[in-house]
Amino acid sequence: MIDDIDGLRRVLLGTRSIAVVGLSANWHRPSNFAAKYMLEHGYTIIPVNPAYDEVLGQKCYPSLRDVPVPVDMVDVFRKPEDVPPLVDDAVAIGAKTFWMQLGVINEEAARRAEAAGLQVVMDRCVKIEHARLFGGLNWAGVNTGVISSKRPLLPNVR
Repeated sequence: MIDDIDGLRRVLLGTRSIAVVGLSANWHRPSNFAAKYMLEHGYTIIPVNPAYDEVLGQKCYPSLRDVPVPVDMVDVFRKPEDVPPLVDDAVAIGAKTFWMQLGVINEEAARRAEAAGLQVVMDRCVKIEHARLFGGLNWAGVNTGVISSKRPLLPNVR
């Protein structure tokens, strides 16, 4: 499981497309806020939610297996008990990373995802980690805990 600064930074730098499972069209929901932030920072967001046809101006798919384009990361905004079948779907579509958001903790699913070769992040917010590691939080006066005299390259600057 990836839980260190270098690992999280490597995952975010190596990711271009994110399938957000459970993405809500309601602007005040955490999934919408996080996906909008990542979209505005150069990532391709692929909404996955059977309740919608479109979210954040992007075509929404009913399941991961319905997504017709390559996916680097599966970002899960679902209850922990809903996670195990999503691991199978993430493996089936060839995702590289399986990311479970804050409060989404399923150790067995994490073990299965790692055994299948996926990078796994659990109980962390992709938006918060991106902002922390690439300079977004410190603008609001938050101590990120990352001490360096140099800012790391942003994901869309290579």
